[in-house]
Amino acid sequence: ILKIVFLKLNTKTFLSMKKIFSLFAFLLLFSFCDSQTKATINKIGASNSETSLKPKLVVGIVVDQMRYDYLTRFESKYGNGGFKRMMNEGFNCKNNHFNYVPTYTGPGHASVFTGTTPKYHGVISNNWYDKVSKETVYCTGDDNVNSVGTESAAGKMSPHRMLSTTFSDENRLFTQMRGKTIGVAIKDRGAILPAGHTANGAYWFHGQDEGAWITSSFYMNALPSWVTEFNNSQAAESYLKVWNTLYDISTYTESGSDENTFEGGFAGKDKAIFPYDLKVLSKKNRGYDILKATPYGNSLTVDFAMAAIKGEQLGMDAFTDVLSVSFSSTDYVGHNFGVNSKEVEDTYIRLDKDLERFFNYLDETVGKGEYTVFLTSDHGAVNVPSYLSSVKIPAGYIDNKVRKEKFQAFLMTTYGTKDIVEKISNNQVFLNREKVKVLGLNLSDVQNAIANEQIAYDHIAKVYTATAMNSTGFSSGVEVLLQNGFNQKRSGDVILVNDMAYISYSKTGSTHGSALNYDTHVPLLFFGKGISKGETYQKTVIPDIAPTISALLGISFPNGATGEVLELVID
Repeated sequence: ILKIVFLKLNTKTFLSMKKIFSLFAFLLLFSFCDSQTKATINKIGASNSETSLKPKLVVGIVVDQMRYDYLTRFESKYGNGGFKRMMNEGFNCKNNHFNYVPTYTGPGHASVFTGTTPKYHGVISNNWYDKVSKETVYCTGDDNVNSVGTESAAGKMSPHRMLSTTFSDENRLFTQMRGKTIGVAIKDRGAILPAGHTANGAYWFHGQDEGAWITSSFYMNALPSWVTEFNNSQAAESYLKVWNTLYDISTYTESGSDENTFEGGFAGKDKAIFPYDLKVLSKKNRGYDILKATPYGNSLTVDFAMAAIKGEQLGMDAFTDVLSVSFSSTDYVGHNFGVNSKEVEDTYIRLDKDLERFFNYLDETVGKGEYTVFLTSDHGAVNVPSYLSSVKIPAGYIDNKVRKEKFQAFLMTTYGTKDIVEKISNNQVFLNREKVKVLGLNLSDVQNAIANEQIAYDHIAKVYTATAMNSTGFSSGVEVLLQNGFNQKRSGDVILVNDMAYISYSKTGSTHGSALNYDTHVPLLFFGKGISKGETYQKTVIPDIAPTISALLGISFPNGATGEVLELVID
């Protein structure tokens, strides 16, 4: 046995001969120990090994609406301490995808941290039609809790609609609630869903005339002193300044022209071109809310995340803590200005600087090599269809008015009433099942009839029924993604799939939600303690993240996890 061990160790180029002979000597002495001594040595060794391998802090970063190609398209503009540090020192999964639809913020954040899809965690969209209450509900909305830090209803939020645990929940359970969890994001859902059900706190930004970080009574009854101090520091106020490009705009060759017809812009400014005086423009753009759609929203998020590390003493004891940080402003900028804009390029150049600042702070406080970070996104985005059309790529917009008129005419002709349909939401048709029963109709027949009608409409590529989702095991294509996003209790009766690059949206700015590569292909970077150095083009999927972090920590997987451990990533 000693010979085999010696030979195996000798193939490890990173071990010096001195280390090899030291280990060999220990094994030789160990062989002469009695059984009780051996058991004691094994126990101590296992305990020390387990503790030393665990990071003091796990930081889960989600960059909202970050397409994979933002890593490569803007790479020449990045420094060495942000995105490139993660790529150079850590592991880069280059073929990482969402394996379900719809690709929205709520489901995306839930899937990253639960290790499963909407089929199981239940967050089927940002908003969805609830078949029980007959109302549209918000993924984190909760009227049973109170706002903390504001008098507005912006704090009436919790994770109660997410059905499964997150890896942060499992870490809390594993450490007997000694390991802390804090969630931070401009968006409430970006802070709440990653932090899970057992979090010590989740904080989001309430703009308008307040410009404050808030929470809900789900977590606490009053803001901690460090949050109050941060809100009183006027940090948000300091970012109401002029937004111009960080570098000379002529060097931004990785994006389109600054002045074009594909961008939204801000109220109070005639053209969507640099520079933007945010102090002036804030008066017509909901006050502090204007910061959300600028790179300064990301800077403010980093400021607050660092305050959270200090205020909560994260990574300062023997129990692993979890900090989730979601950068929401990249999504707001993308929706407003579009994938190919100078504004998006400048936002990512500045985010790279903020990541470097954040990582340096982690080095100084938690300790270099003592924390683990992963970075991904909650979805990608389509290039502005009007721009794609201008360069002869098939793309366009859905005429919902025409589609609705044709569908209602079909319902009247076929069933004599429009009331057989309760709601159309998230490209899903919800039937009034009581009405179907009263009319003496077969539910499956009605679903099929609607599917056959809708497939004939312009720019609808595929239509599937709930019956098919429940009874057919799909193995490839968009059908698998639809099935992974289909929750039997919460999803609709008929699912509609639009043509590629055809969206229901304004003719300026970008959006997302489909099963297509521009929405599913997102970055996945790991670096820090316990992470290998390397890269892979092997396909990985979003639900793999939580099991991988769970394996790294030696804790239970989230209770609904369906992803696989990425063995290549773990050192």
